Amino acid sequence: MCCIRHFMLPILTNTQIREVERAFMVSSSVTPLELMEQAARQCTDRLLRDIAQGEFGPATTFVVVVGMGNNGGDGLVIARLLTAAGISVRVLRVLHKEERSLEHRVDHLELLKIGVPCVDIADPLGEVELFGNEVVIDCLLGTGVSRPPTGLLRNVIRNLNNSGRSIVSIDLPSGLVEPGSDQPFDPESCIRADRTFTFEVPRPALLLAGTGPFAGRWELVPIGLDPELLGASARFGEWVEATDVRDHLMQRPRFSHKGTFGHALLIAGSKGMFGAAVLATKACLRSGVGLVSAHVPDKLATTMHLAAPEALCSIDHSPDHVAQLPLLEQFSAVAIGPGLGSHPESSTVVDTLLSSVEVPLVLDADALNILANNPGWFRHLSKNTVLTPHPKEMDRLLSSPSISGFERLERTREFALEHGCIVVLKGAYTAICLMDGNVQFNSTGNAGMAKGGSGDVLTGLLTGFLAQGYTPHHAALIAVHLHGSAGDLAATALGMDAMHAGDLIEYLPQAWKMLREN
Repeated sequence: MCCIRHFMLPILTNTQIREVERAFMVSSSVTPLELMEQAARQCTDRLLRDIAQGEFGPATTFVVVVGMGNNGGDGLVIARLLTAAGISVRVLRVLHKEERSLEHRVDHLELLKIGVPCVDIADPLGEVELFGNEVVIDCLLGTGVSRPPTGLLRNVIRNLNNSGRSIVSIDLPSGLVEPGSDQPFDPESCIRADRTFTFEVPRPALLLAGTGPFAGRWELVPIGLDPELLGASARFGEWVEATDVRDHLMQRPRFSHKGTFGHALLIAGSKGMFGAAVLATKACLRSGVGLVSAHVPDKLATTMHLAAPEALCSIDHSPDHVAQLPLLEQFSAVAIGPGLGSHPESSTVVDTLLSSVEVPLVLDADALNILANNPGWFRHLSKNTVLTPHPKEMDRLLSSPSISGFERLERTREFALEHGCIVVLKGAYTAICLMDGNVQFNSTGNAGMAKGGSGDVLTGLLTGFLAQGYTPHHAALIAVHLHGSAGDLAATALGMDAMHAGDLIEYLPQAWKMLREN
């Protein structure tokens, strides 16, 4: 049970994690009761940590609201362990079905032996009486739900949500139907947690915009499952952490020069949207690349020289938009799109570039919109092409809106597979969709980055990594992680409200140092 993890942490559906748990119990002779005890102990340790840090305020008491299955059993054990630690606890059991799991029955008897107050709720209205400063621990359903709760359960959930109390969910917020389920998700039948302790690995519902907010702040809680079984399991996707990124970093040889680290070209900017070109160029200069050239409209060249003197400037003959493609032989990677605009001549540049470029290519912003308007050009996408759309840009590429974040992700996965390219679908947990159908979710970043220009910074970084010789996959992996890490550092120093895209560039050096040194 004490193996060192040497794989990217899988993202598992509820069915997949249950399969791993079953396989683990068979291979290690661990009983469901023992696994439940371990899970509850780990959650209790985190609750005690948070109490000590004042997370729940003064005079904290808890009410554990349990269902009749094994998630309810987890809650019963947590109540017992908190009581043993001297914390005031009581239990509300919601009698939403007659049968109880064997583990639930055993843990309920253990709880009664030590005199923990336990009240049963059977009234269909689901009235929940809360006292004092009680914090709610949600153990109603966890992952044991395949359809939106109804009746008594739905009413209890609504009453808890309307109580104004802090709620900590164990494993998953009760009622959080898995994305892609045949049953539609009902927000009115789902706990809105402030905190969620999820066992072992992330779940898809935590990472998508339609369901993720219901979990609040979530963290992973190890419960002792065999890492080898986790690593070998079927998976929804993979969770990218600093260790996974660090493994792919190139070293910088002592006897190297600027030519060693490649030459990146950024084709960007138009009248009224030149800031995007500046941000992308300045971010590229922070990537470690040897040389950066910015191909910009004539009237904007002076601004680029002043804003980013370290960059070379390739000047387009057109005064206010890009109308020509520079010679590409000297460049080791190219990006096009930030602030490009939609002028017909700029569209022609995108077409010419797609059909002629022989080095890795990044398509962003207006280049993606131009591409979406010309789906016949999709045939030029290749394994050396990386697309960086936000959700609306992705929907344009897919020719129709998506009804949910899950549907958009699945369609993007299919797009990358069909066209043999990499798609970086930007969001709260940016998803890197690979050409083999795999999806890797980034673990860094915050809501302070949800501002104009952040995507331009990512494009510049990504282009710099491609120019240095990183594979498109590894370039996307590193760029997305560093981009989010710089955002986290900026948020810590400046706050999410006041930070802006330029701050990401300023905190990239610190993000680099953290990644290299840790």
